Amino acid sequence: MGEQFYTDMKSLKRILVVTNDSTVFKDKKKLLSAFEMFEGRMTEVKNLVARLDTAKNSRGSKLCDVSFGVISARYGFLPANYMVTGYDEVMDSKESYIEVNERKQYVEQVSYLTRPFDKVIFCIPKEMFRLFLEADQIWEGKLIAVTNPEFKDECEKRKWTYLERKGARVGDNNADTIEKLIRELCEQQN
Repeated sequence: MGEQFYTDMKSLKRILVVTNDSTVFKDKKKLLSAFEMFEGRMTEVKNLVARLDTAKNSRGSKLCDVSFGVISARYGFLPANYMVTGYDEVMDSKESYIEVNERKQYVEQVSYLTRPFDKVIFCIPKEMFRLFLEADQIWEGKLIAVTNPEFKDECEKRKWTYLERKGARVGDNNADTIEKLIRELCEQQN
């Protein structure tokens, strides 16, 4: 049983979902995982992560292996299981995205981290997404970008999937489309 489980997990497609921090903290005084700590607009992304993580393939097995990370003003990139406490400085402008990137190099770090994943889903603000476009370090075909229509052509040039940002961060229709795309990716390996 254990060996079969390991073999099954090893063969799963790996998906990374990335978003940014939120001004809504569950409890600034507690130590919580990054997944638990942030609420507000991030809830849509957390729901998407949970949806993908619990999805089953046509044989009733786990669909994919999902990882989740948060780009934060204080820590830079955080895997969702890292424990954090609340803080006051949350990025909310082009200048703050640039300033935090200069200190924490989250664009380079996240771009590098995308490499072992089969597909990466970005649910990040327009000006933060622009920094990733300018860096041009994420491989062709790797990304599903929930972003501003301004970037549709740039996404298509890189063979990334473009989805217009509707809703707080993802939107119901985009969540349905993302699950369909991930399902197609994962089912084609069988």
